[in-house]
Amino acid sequence: MQRPAPAPRAAVTFLTVTEVAAIMRVSKMTVYRLVHAGELAAVRVGRSFRVPEPAVRDYLTGARTDVA
Repeated sequence: MQRPAPAPRAAVTFLTVTEVAAIMRVSKMTVYRLVHAGELAAVRVGRSFRVPEPAVRDYLTGARTDVA
């Protein structure tokens, strides 16, 4: 009996800390602080971090404030 083929997964783009800092227009240290504080999801690859692109979008959406 043959197993069914696995469902295709959505491709997730991972960004470097430098790329995230450029997108958010902050310093790399600010991105590292957000990652270490658990406010921005990241994956450790060796000695560096990679941030899933949806995590940046989610963080920016949640960080938005309404100004009266």
